[in-house]
Amino acid sequence: MARQTRSPADLRNMFGSNLRRLSTQYPSISELSRQLGINRTQFNRYLSGESFPRPDVLDRICEFFGVDARILLEPVETLIGPKQATSHPFLADFLAKGVKDIPDDYFPSGFYRFTRRSFSNEGQYVVGLVYIFRDGDMTFLRGFEAREAMQAQGLPQDARSREFRGYVSQQEEGVAMVVSRRNALTSSFNFLSRINSFENNFWVGYVARPMRETAHGSRVARMVYEYLGPTARKAFPAARKTGFYKEEDLLPFHVRLLQVKEPFR
Repeated sequence: MARQTRSPADLRNMFGSNLRRLSTQYPSISELSRQLGINRTQFNRYLSGESFPRPDVLDRICEFFGVDARILLEPVETLIGPKQATSHPFLADFLAKGVKDIPDDYFPSGFYRFTRRSFSNEGQYVVGLVYIFRDGDMTFLRGFEAREAMQAQGLPQDARSREFRGYVSQQEEGVAMVVSRRNALTSSFNFLSRINSFENNFWVGYVARPMRETAHGSRVARMVYEYLGPTARKAFPAARKTGFYKEEDLLPFHVRLLQVKEPFR
């Protein structure tokens, strides 16, 4: 049976639909356009199916999102698919349930400010920002390493190199997150548990780095997450204040929750 020929409009619409789906993990279309090096107005035309990118721009988009040219022909779900190890039948009854359908009131989507002790600069703390979002029945995390942290490790400081992503799973007393930089260059395990507070918007836990034991430095540290809400209104001011801080410059309630004078157990 001959395959039905698709019109240019069909291809544009499929591409636009897939691009909209892929873009949902980014809170700002302007920032996404900037990272891709594509004019915002032109990118909006791609999203709406009004226009189609040149081959070199299409290649750039596919490389950025980790898909291939089938983005023109097939729904993006069939390209990225459920390929996670947790979805494998061998682990389905052990891990799969925890990563699916996490209630939003249990761990809301939106922006979070976090504070933890620095692994690379002893005596200092890292303040950062992450974005939690849902895609289908999965919950994901996205953020960027502080430029100072990358510089201290002699690593590139561009946005692509600083980006990290991860997935969230529900635990009996909180949530766990497995987070990694691009190409699994570095990774971490995070655990957070909600605490009672005035606005019920704080989580406390720890972050652990999978690495060999060394004479200097730590592989685990307490961490605080503060929920800022689903919009960028509070996130933008917080984003401008990310980086390395001394204890006396941290938010007082973050210091209290970190128990900076108490050893981690």
